[in-house]
Amino acid sequence: MAKIKHTKTELKAQTDALKRFQRFLPMLQLKKQQLQAEIAGITAKLGEVQRREAEARKRLDAWVALYADAEVRPEALVAFKGVRTAQGNIAGVAIPLYEGIDAEPAPLDPYRTPAWTDDAQTMLADLMALKAEGDVLRKQRAAIEEELHTTGQRVNLFEKVKIPECKENIRVIRIFIGDEQTAAVVRGKIAKGRTPKQKEAE
Repeated sequence: MAKIKHTKTELKAQTDALKRFQRFLPMLQLKKQQLQAEIAGITAKLGEVQRREAEARKRLDAWVALYADAEVRPEALVAFKGVRTAQGNIAGVAIPLYEGIDAEPAPLDPYRTPAWTDDAQTMLADLMALKAEGDVLRKQRAAIEEELHTTGQRVNLFEKVKIPECKENIRVIRIFIGDEQTAAVVRGKIAKGRTPKQKEAE
């Protein structure tokens, strides 16, 4: 704990700081709760996307067997170009928002490819989209978890360090000032109680 001055000016500074910490703490606690709720929501959404991705992979497994003897490999049916995202904001945290993917189906020769190849292309594109959405959700969660960690540290700092420290400083300063005032009164009474002869002797 830093050394403090036992003055009325320092007492006011500590009182003002305590009020400031007590005013900001509820806002930080509210932000912490909001971030925790957002993480829970993103985790639930990610779980749903992962479930749909697992189902899509199972459906795709059936198609892969059909391509064992085909001239076109399944991975060549769709060309992945990239993920489209926008910039979002949750409780002051910048996060990516999933908007979709850019995927280009390979041109097919209707005479050389099976009729079900169109369905396989659609399924592959859907799977790519689900994977991309999951990746964006993970990035969202990571960004919010980092902010939650920082906010949690600030809440702990205010609750466990700054507020108790200010309260203790105020208590110590008040005791010191009170003792000084009492001593001043006693000195005043002693001074008044001295006889004129005692004053002359001094």
